[in-house]
Amino acid sequence: MQSLWMLLASLMFAAMGACVKIASDLQASLPQIILFRGLPSVVLIFFWAVFTKRSLRPISWRLHILRNISGVSSMWMGFIAISLLPLATAVSLNYTSPLFIAGWMLARDWKQRDAVRTLAVLCGFVGVLAIMRPSIGMEQLLGAAVGLCAGASAAVALMQVRSLGRIGEPEWRTVLIFSCFVCLTGTTGIVLDGWVIVGREGWLALVGIGLFGLIGQLAMTRAFGLGSALLTAALQYTTIVFAALFSALIWGQIPDWVAWSGMALIVVSGLLSTWRTYSENRVMQGKGGTAAGADAPSPEQVSRRV
Repeated sequence: MQSLWMLLASLMFAAMGACVKIASDLQASLPQIILFRGLPSVVLIFFWAVFTKRSLRPISWRLHILRNISGVSSMWMGFIAISLLPLATAVSLNYTSPLFIAGWMLARDWKQRDAVRTLAVLCGFVGVLAIMRPSIGMEQLLGAAVGLCAGASAAVALMQVRSLGRIGEPEWRTVLIFSCFVCLTGTTGIVLDGWVIVGREGWLALVGIGLFGLIGQLAMTRAFGLGSALLTAALQYTTIVFAALFSALIWGQIPDWVAWSGMALIVVSGLLSTWRTYSENRVMQGKGGTAAGADAPSPEQVSRRV
């Protein structure tokens, strides 16, 4: 039952994505959006760590910097994609990270010819082609390319997160430092470009980004921490469904059957990749080892989901 927290997380992340698109439509700047996304997490985790007397000193600054270069880049590109594309399409492209991880593992161990991962990569590739089909306009093509780059950067970030986990870095500190980097880049952008004046609706959208993102982050952490990892990983893809509902209700943007097919193939790709790694981990644990380079989702993924 604890895995059902992922449904709440998915709803919150889809609502956050909708707020990102609304704020962008209301002329809020991207640095403002980024700042409001990271600030609640910084405040909550920092005061919780101080209250519980936990150390804020990281084990390895080098790994955190590497993780945040890719993770923060993924968030910026993901939000750019949301501002340029229909919400469901942008969210789908942001969930292609398992496709890139599966492709990387195939390239690394190509002689083993892993049939499941090969099928996952093929499904994901066809799904991306369906979403980026030639019938979309040039402006949307650019947004789709940026969204795909966001998924690739997220894949790199997740591999760095696992490296941090292996050296004993706790999840809360990884998320805190990531959120600090998010706020730093957002603040830097505001200093360079200036603060954009937004109306009441713009402020509500910005606050919604932080609030929905924080609730989603907490719910996702609880789901992965207490529920079934495989079921929770499957339920996280309901974010695409919720995003499609918001897109239809708010903007009247209903994906056609080709786009729906592409989204479905991306989901299948992610589930196959996750299931394959979950199976490998179970085998390795039975042998008393760990699966290196595992691509199963973890609580730290909450730090980059949109």
